[in-house]
Amino acid sequence: MTSMGLKVIRAAFRIGEKLSPELAGRAAFALFARTPDPRRQTEGERRAIARADAFMQTARHHRVAVGRDCVCVHEFRPENSAREAGRVLVLHGWRSRTEFMMGIIEGLRAAGFRVFSIDLPGHGRSGGRRLTMMKAVEVVGQVDQWFGPFAAVVAHSFGGAVAANATAGSLDAVPPTRAARLVLIAAPDSISNIIDWFSSQLGIGDRSRAAMAGRIERLAGRPLQDFDGSRLVARSRLPTLVIHAPDDREVPAKEARSYAAAGEHVQLHWAAGLGHRRILSDAAVISRIVNFVSSPAPLALAG
Repeated sequence: MTSMGLKVIRAAFRIGEKLSPELAGRAAFALFARTPDPRRQTEGERRAIARADAFMQTARHHRVAVGRDCVCVHEFRPENSAREAGRVLVLHGWRSRTEFMMGIIEGLRAAGFRVFSIDLPGHGRSGGRRLTMMKAVEVVGQVDQWFGPFAAVVAHSFGGAVAANATAGSLDAVPPTRAARLVLIAAPDSISNIIDWFSSQLGIGDRSRAAMAGRIERLAGRPLQDFDGSRLVARSRLPTLVIHAPDDREVPAKEARSYAAAGEHVQLHWAAGLGHRRILSDAAVISRIVNFVSSPAPLALAG
Protein backbone atom coordinates (compact mmCIF):
# COMPACT_ATOMS: atom_id res chain seq x y z
CA MET A 1 0.00 0.00 0.00
CA THR A 2 1.41 3.39 -0.99
CA SER A 3 1.84 6.17 1.55
CA MET A 4 -0.75 8.25 -0.34
CA GLY A 5 -3.22 5.34 -0.30
CA LEU A 6 -2.66 4.89 3.42
CA LYS A 7 -3.31 8.59 4.05
CA VAL A 8 -6.60 8.39 2.15
CA ILE A 9 -7.70 5.29 4.10
CA ARG A 10 -6.81 6.88 7.44
CA ALA A 11 -8.74 10.03 6.52
CA ALA A 12 -11.76 7.93 5.52
CA PHE A 13 -11.71 6.06 8.83
CA ARG A 14 -11.47 9.34 10.78
CA ILE A 15 -14.63 10.52 9.05
CA GLY A 16 -16.29 7.12 9.51
CA GLU A 17 -15.52 7.15 13.24
CA LYS A 18 -17.47 10.39 13.59
CA LEU A 19 -20.36 9.74 11.20
CA SER A 20 -20.94 5.97 11.25
CA PRO A 21 -18.61 3.73 13.27
CA GLU A 22 -20.73 0.69 12.40
CA LEU A 23 -20.21 1.28 8.68
CA ALA A 24 -16.52 2.01 9.26
CA GLY A 25 -16.24 -1.25 11.20
CA ARG A 26 -17.71 -3.19 8.27
CA ALA A 27 -15.21 -1.54 5.92
CA ALA A 28 -12.37 -2.28 8.33
CA PHE A 29 -13.30 -5.97 8.45
CA ALA A 30 -13.38 -6.13 4.64
CA LEU A 31 -9.82 -4.77 4.55
CA PHE A 32 -8.76 -7.03 7.44
CA ALA A 33 -9.86 -10.14 5.55
CA ARG A 34 -8.41 -9.01 2.20
CA THR A 35 -5.30 -10.95 1.25
CA PRO A 36 -2.26 -9.22 -0.29
CA ASP A 37 -2.25 -8.54 -4.01
CA PRO A 38 -0.23 -11.45 -5.48
CA ARG A 39 1.05 -9.17 -8.26
CA ARG A 40 2.81 -6.89 -5.77
CA GLN A 41 5.78 -8.94 -4.65
CA THR A 42 8.96 -7.49 -3.22
CA GLU A 43 12.24 -8.21 -4.96
CA GLY A 44 13.19 -10.48 -2.05
CA GLU A 45 9.96 -12.44 -2.42
CA ARG A 46 10.50 -12.88 -6.15
CA ARG A 47 14.02 -14.17 -5.56
CA ALA A 48 12.84 -16.64 -2.89
CA ILE A 49 10.15 -17.99 -5.21
CA ALA A 50 12.67 -18.39 -8.03
CA ARG A 51 15.15 -20.20 -5.75
CA ALA A 52 12.42 -22.66 -4.78
CA ASP A 53 11.40 -23.51 -8.35
CA ALA A 54 13.27 -26.82 -8.54
CA PHE A 55 12.07 -27.70 -5.03
CA MET A 56 8.42 -27.10 -5.99
CA GLN A 57 8.81 -29.28 -9.06
CA THR A 58 9.48 -32.27 -6.78
CA ALA A 59 6.01 -31.95 -5.22
CA ARG A 60 2.73 -33.51 -6.19
CA HIS A 61 0.11 -30.75 -6.33
CA HIS A 62 -3.44 -31.41 -5.13
CA ARG A 63 -6.47 -29.15 -5.58
CA VAL A 64 -8.93 -29.28 -2.68
CA ALA A 65 -12.32 -27.57 -2.81
CA VAL A 66 -13.33 -25.83 0.41
CA GLY A 67 -16.65 -24.02 0.01
CA ARG A 68 -16.19 -21.57 -2.85
CA ASP A 69 -12.42 -21.70 -2.60
CA CYS A 70 -9.99 -24.05 -4.30
CA VAL A 71 -6.76 -24.44 -2.36
CA CYS A 72 -3.49 -26.00 -3.45
CA VAL A 73 -1.89 -28.64 -1.24
CA HIS A 74 1.69 -29.59 -2.09
CA GLU A 75 2.79 -33.12 -1.20
CA PHE A 76 6.52 -33.74 -0.71
CA ARG A 77 7.59 -37.36 -0.45
CA PRO A 78 10.29 -38.38 2.05
CA GLU A 79 13.81 -38.64 0.68
CA ASN A 80 13.91 -42.32 1.61
CA SER A 81 10.47 -43.74 0.89
CA ALA A 82 11.50 -47.11 2.38
CA ARG A 83 11.42 -45.65 5.92
CA GLU A 84 8.56 -43.20 6.01
CA ALA A 85 8.30 -41.68 9.50
CA GLY A 86 4.79 -40.27 9.18
CA ARG A 87 2.94 -37.28 7.78
CA VAL A 88 3.47 -33.64 8.72
CA LEU A 89 1.25 -30.69 7.85
CA VAL A 90 2.96 -27.34 7.23
CA LEU A 91 1.19 -23.97 7.35
CA HIS A 92 2.67 -20.65 6.21
CA GLY A 93 1.85 -17.18 7.51
CA TRP A 94 0.15 -14.08 6.11
CA ARG A 95 1.73 -12.82 2.86
CA SER A 96 3.61 -16.09 2.57
CA ARG A 97 3.45 -19.36 0.67
CA THR A 98 4.86 -22.89 0.56
CA GLU A 99 8.09 -21.76 -1.14
CA PHE A 100 9.04 -19.74 1.95
CA MET A 101 8.76 -22.87 4.12
CA MET A 102 11.26 -24.78 1.94
CA GLY A 103 14.00 -25.16 4.55
CA ILE A 104 11.69 -26.72 7.12
CA ILE A 105 10.03 -28.99 4.56
CA GLU A 106 13.41 -30.21 3.31
CA GLY A 107 14.53 -30.94 6.86
CA LEU A 108 11.41 -32.98 7.55
CA ARG A 109 11.74 -34.88 4.26
CA ALA A 110 15.33 -35.76 5.08
CA ALA A 111 14.11 -37.21 8.39
CA GLY A 112 11.68 -39.48 6.56
CA PHE A 113 8.44 -37.51 6.78
CA ARG A 114 5.91 -37.06 4.03
CA VAL A 115 5.04 -33.37 4.12
CA PHE A 116 1.80 -31.69 3.07
CA SER A 117 1.98 -27.91 2.76
CA ILE A 118 -1.11 -25.77 2.18
CA ASP A 119 -1.19 -22.54 0.22
CA LEU A 120 -3.95 -20.80 2.16
CA PRO A 121 -6.66 -18.94 0.19
CA GLY A 122 -5.30 -15.83 -1.47
CA HIS A 123 -1.71 -17.05 -1.16
CA GLY A 124 0.73 -18.92 -3.36
CA ARG A 125 -1.02 -21.06 -5.96
CA SER A 126 -4.43 -20.98 -4.26
CA GLY A 127 -7.23 -18.78 -5.51
CA GLY A 128 -9.27 -16.17 -3.66
CA ARG A 129 -8.59 -12.77 -2.14
CA ARG A 130 -10.24 -13.21 1.25
CA LEU A 131 -9.02 -15.08 4.33
CA THR A 132 -10.23 -15.21 7.93
CA MET A 133 -9.34 -17.41 10.86
CA MET A 134 -12.63 -19.27 10.40
CA LYS A 135 -11.94 -19.96 6.73
CA ALA A 136 -8.36 -21.07 7.45
CA VAL A 137 -9.53 -23.53 10.12
CA GLU A 138 -12.11 -24.87 7.68
CA VAL A 139 -9.38 -25.37 5.07
CA VAL A 140 -7.11 -27.22 7.51
CA GLY A 141 -10.02 -29.41 8.60
CA GLN A 142 -10.75 -30.39 5.00
CA VAL A 143 -7.09 -31.14 4.30
CA ASP A 144 -6.97 -33.29 7.44
CA GLN A 145 -9.91 -35.33 6.15
CA TRP A 146 -8.08 -35.95 2.88
CA PHE A 147 -4.50 -36.47 4.05
CA GLY A 148 -4.42 -36.83 7.85
CA PRO A 149 -3.80 -37.82 10.54
CA PHE A 150 -0.47 -36.09 11.08
CA ALA A 151 2.52 -36.73 13.29
CA ALA A 152 2.71 -32.95 13.69
CA VAL A 153 1.49 -29.62 12.43
CA VAL A 154 4.34 -27.14 11.89
CA ALA A 155 3.20 -23.56 11.36
CA HIS A 156 4.58 -20.03 11.09
CA SER A 157 3.06 -16.68 12.13
CA PHE A 158 -0.66 -16.45 11.24
CA GLY A 159 -0.46 -20.13 10.32
CA GLY A 160 0.56 -20.86 13.92
CA ALA A 161 -2.58 -19.22 15.26
CA VAL A 162 -4.57 -21.23 12.72
CA ALA A 163 -2.84 -24.45 13.81
CA ALA A 164 -3.63 -23.79 17.48
CA ASN A 165 -7.29 -23.25 16.58
CA ALA A 166 -7.53 -26.21 14.21
CA THR A 167 -5.94 -28.80 16.52
CA ALA A 168 -8.11 -27.70 19.45
CA GLY A 169 -11.33 -27.64 17.42
CA SER A 170 -12.22 -23.99 17.99
CA LEU A 171 -15.10 -24.16 15.47
CA ASP A 172 -18.03 -26.40 16.32
CA ALA A 173 -18.62 -27.30 12.67
CA VAL A 174 -15.03 -28.43 12.05
CA PRO A 175 -13.61 -31.50 13.88
CA PRO A 176 -10.22 -31.00 15.55
CA THR A 177 -7.30 -31.60 13.22
CA ARG A 178 -5.74 -34.96 14.01
CA ALA A 179 -2.14 -34.33 15.05
CA ALA A 180 0.20 -35.77 17.67
CA ARG A 181 2.39 -32.66 18.06
CA LEU A 182 2.37 -28.96 17.37
CA VAL A 183 5.19 -26.57 16.39
CA LEU A 184 4.44 -22.83 16.51
CA ILE A 185 7.03 -20.51 14.96
CA ALA A 186 6.67 -16.76 15.60
CA ALA A 187 2.96 -17.29 16.17
CA PRO A 188 0.57 -14.61 17.45
CA ASP A 189 -1.58 -15.57 20.42
CA SER A 190 -4.35 -13.00 20.69
CA ILE A 191 -6.72 -12.10 17.85
CA SER A 192 -7.61 -8.95 19.77
CA ASN A 193 -3.96 -7.87 19.69
CA ILE A 194 -3.87 -8.42 15.93
CA ILE A 195 -6.97 -6.26 15.53
CA ASP A 196 -5.42 -3.57 17.74
CA TRP A 197 -2.27 -3.51 15.59
CA PHE A 198 -4.30 -3.42 12.37
CA SER A 199 -6.45 -0.59 13.73
CA SER A 200 -3.39 1.44 14.73
CA GLN A 201 -1.88 1.05 11.25
CA LEU A 202 -5.01 2.32 9.49
CA GLY A 203 -6.09 4.90 12.04
CA ILE A 204 -9.28 3.06 12.93
CA GLY A 205 -11.02 4.69 15.89
CA ASP A 206 -12.18 2.94 19.05
CA ARG A 207 -15.88 2.77 18.12
CA SER A 208 -15.10 1.53 14.61
CA ARG A 209 -12.64 -1.00 16.02
CA ALA A 210 -15.33 -2.27 18.41
CA ALA A 211 -17.78 -2.58 15.52
CA MET A 212 -15.21 -4.54 13.53
CA ALA A 213 -14.55 -6.90 16.46
CA GLY A 214 -18.29 -7.32 16.96
CA ARG A 215 -18.74 -8.29 13.33
CA ILE A 216 -16.03 -10.95 13.63
CA GLU A 217 -17.67 -12.33 16.77
CA ARG A 218 -21.08 -12.49 15.08
CA LEU A 219 -19.63 -14.35 12.09
CA ALA A 220 -17.71 -16.74 14.35
CA GLY A 221 -20.56 -17.20 16.81
CA ARG A 222 -18.32 -16.71 19.85
CA PRO A 223 -16.17 -14.08 21.59
CA LEU A 224 -12.72 -13.24 20.25
CA GLN A 225 -10.90 -14.57 23.31
CA ASP A 226 -12.16 -18.06 22.44
CA PHE A 227 -9.70 -17.98 19.53
CA ASP A 228 -6.66 -17.08 21.65
CA GLY A 229 -3.98 -19.61 20.82
CA SER A 230 -2.65 -20.04 24.35
CA ARG A 231 -6.11 -20.98 25.67
CA LEU A 232 -6.52 -23.52 22.91
CA VAL A 233 -3.06 -25.04 23.39
CA ALA A 234 -3.85 -25.38 27.09
CA ARG A 235 -7.08 -27.16 26.17
CA SER A 236 -5.70 -29.51 23.51
CA ARG A 237 -2.74 -30.64 25.67
CA LEU A 238 -0.74 -31.55 22.56
CA PRO A 239 3.04 -31.61 23.10
CA THR A 240 3.96 -28.21 21.68
CA LEU A 241 7.21 -26.53 20.69
CA VAL A 242 7.11 -22.72 20.54
CA ILE A 243 9.98 -21.05 18.68
CA HIS A 244 10.31 -17.26 18.71
CA ALA A 245 12.95 -14.59 18.22
CA PRO A 246 13.11 -11.98 20.99
CA ASP A 247 13.81 -9.38 18.28
CA ASP A 248 10.70 -10.25 16.21
CA ARG A 249 9.22 -6.90 15.14
CA GLU A 250 6.01 -8.34 13.67
CA VAL A 251 4.87 -10.64 16.48
CA PRO A 252 6.10 -9.52 19.93
CA ALA A 253 7.93 -11.96 22.17
CA LYS A 254 5.15 -11.66 24.78
CA GLU A 255 2.98 -13.80 22.50
CA ALA A 256 5.45 -16.69 22.87
CA ARG A 257 5.44 -16.27 26.63
CA SER A 258 1.65 -16.57 26.63
CA TYR A 259 1.90 -19.88 24.80
CA ALA A 260 4.63 -21.09 27.15
CA ALA A 261 2.35 -20.40 30.12
CA ALA A 262 -0.29 -22.78 28.71
CA GLY A 263 1.16 -25.75 30.56
CA GLU A 264 4.07 -28.12 31.08
CA HIS A 265 3.37 -29.75 27.71
CA VAL A 266 4.74 -26.59 26.01
CA GLN A 267 8.47 -26.07 25.34
CA LEU A 268 9.72 -22.57 24.55
CA HIS A 269 12.84 -22.08 22.46
CA TRP A 270 14.27 -18.59 21.92
CA ALA A 271 15.94 -18.07 18.53
CA ALA A 272 17.87 -14.87 19.14
CA GLY A 273 18.63 -12.52 16.28
CA LEU A 274 16.47 -14.28 13.66
CA GLY A 275 13.54 -11.87 13.47
CA HIS A 276 10.22 -12.93 12.00
CA ARG A 277 11.25 -14.48 8.68
CA ARG A 278 14.93 -15.49 8.82
CA ILE A 279 13.89 -17.93 11.53
CA LEU A 280 12.40 -20.18 8.83
CA SER A 281 15.72 -20.93 7.16
CA ASP A 282 18.01 -21.19 10.19
CA ALA A 283 19.72 -24.59 10.37
CA ALA A 284 19.60 -24.79 14.17
CA VAL A 285 15.87 -23.97 14.22
CA ILE A 286 15.14 -26.57 11.55
CA SER A 287 17.14 -29.18 13.47
CA ARG A 288 15.20 -28.36 16.65
CA ILE A 289 11.91 -28.78 14.81
CA VAL A 290 12.89 -32.09 13.23
CA ASN A 291 14.13 -33.51 16.54
CA PHE A 292 10.93 -32.49 18.31
CA VAL A 293 8.66 -33.94 15.63
CA SER A 294 10.70 -37.15 15.49
CA SER A 295 10.83 -37.80 19.24
CA PRO A 296 8.27 -40.07 20.92
CA ALA A 297 5.48 -38.41 22.87
CA PRO A 298 5.91 -38.37 26.68
CA LEU A 299 3.94 -41.17 28.29
CA ALA A 300 1.97 -38.74 30.43
CA LEU A 301 0.75 -36.93 27.31
CA ALA A 302 0.42 -39.86 24.91
CA GLY A 303 -3.03 -40.77 23.69
